[in-house]
Formats: sequence, structure tokens, C-alpha cells
Amino acid sequence: MNPRRIFTIATQVFWEAVRDRILYFLVFFAGFLALAVRLLPEVAATLEDKISLDVSLAAINVLGLVIAIFLSTALITQEIERRTVYLLLAKPLNRAELIVGKHLGLAGVLAVLILILLGISLLILSWNQIPYSTSSLLISNGFLWLQLCLVGAAGILFSVFASSLLAILLTFGLYLIGSLSQDLLKFSQSSENSGLAQILQGLYLVLPDLAKLDLKNDAVYGQLPSSSILLTNGIYGILYIIILLSLATAMFSRREF
Repeated sequence: MNPRRIFTIATQVFWEAVRDRILYFLVFFAGFLALAVRLLPEVAATLEDKISLDVSLAAINVLGLVIAIFLSTALITQEIERRTVYLLLAKPLNRAELIVGKHLGLAGVLAVLILILLGISLLILSWNQIPYSTSSLLISNGFLWLQLCLVGAAGILFSVFASSLLAILLTFGLYLIGSLSQDLLKFSQSSENSGLAQILQGLYLVLPDLAKLDLKNDAVYGQLPSSSILLTNGIYGILYIIILLSLATAMFSRREF
């Protein structure tokens, strides 16, 4: 694969996302968070600090998830629907470079988005004199970025063989099940139905365990897992992204245009 061609595709994806006004969601986020921080003391007089932190992290998560799902599922399908995929593949560009470049561009958009959203959150929290652990929030949002990159890789995979709407539904379903995978595993261990237990355990092994990359609650209380656990979970997320992109490349290579 040619790094220069991959970087060109990634840059194109990044600036197209900016032109599509995705970053205008920042204004909505800032207004929502400022209003929430102001209203929370009225409904939670003793826990407003923790709840404000929780709300800010949850808002970053939700907004990032929406953008990751909708953008990732459109990256390939739009090229196919607009017939621009013929022009791209007519150039000295192989399909693996296209997939990897699209994902790197998506990762860049998500990184910038999370950094700006986190910066807005810290400004609002500081303005309202709400205490927080900067290091915990940085690490938590770093893992959120990795989680959203994984979701984005899944979105690209689904968009290779499905329509835009179906790819969105499949990606959201994977996120939902992946976030609940540890609960599914516990349920399978307590289930008396052996067939159901095997199905749930199979889902746990095949689908990503996104809870490994979710550190929101840990960041709120400033109690992150040990460095070894963070490293293991980070490697887990990276390996899963590589697997998803490899599958997407293999399936895309079999498509005829």
C-alpha cells in the first residue's frame, strides 16, 4: 500500500466532513452542556458536580457516536451511488488503500471533534467551578476515540455490502450489543437454557466488547484501571479495528464495478 495515496484519501474525507457541516454540531453541544450545568443544581443539589461530569462525557459520547455511524456508513456507499468509485479505482489506487484511507480520514475527524468537545466541556466545567481530573478525562476520551474508530470500522464494513439505511442499523446494533456484551455473558452464565447460553457466549466471543473501551464512569470518580489493563484494552481495540478493516477490504475486493 502507498502511504501517500492513503493520506490523500484520508485528507479528502476529513475536509468533506468539514464541508458537510458536521462540526456545526459543536454549537449545539456547547449550548446543551451550558444549559445542563446550569439546571442540574436545581434537581440534584448534592450530586451536581458528578452528574455534570457524567452528562458532559455522555454528551461527547452520543454526539461522537452519531457522527461515527452516519459518516462511516456513507463513506463507501456515497462513492458507489455517485459513481465516483469508478474514477477512484481507475487510478493507481487499490481497494485496500481506499478502505484504509477512508478510515484514517474518519479517525481524524473523530479525533478533532472529541478534542474540541472536551475543550468546550473543560471550559464550561471550570467556569462553573466543578472539580475534575484532567488526566482521567483525557484518558477516558482517548479510549472513547478508539471505541468510535472501532464503530466506524464496522460501519465501513457494513456499507461495503449493504445499503446506507441497513448499514446504519447494523452498525448501531453492533454498538448496542457490544456495549452490553459483558451483561450478555453474565446472563448466559446464569441461564438454565443451554442453547441460549451457547448463543450468547458465541456473540460475546465474536462481537467486540465495547465496555472495555468505556471509561466514563471511571473518569467521573477519577479512578481509572491500572496501566496494564488500559494497555491490554487498547491493544484489543486496535486489533479489532484491523480485523474489521481487513474484512471490509476482502469483501470490497470481491465487488465488481
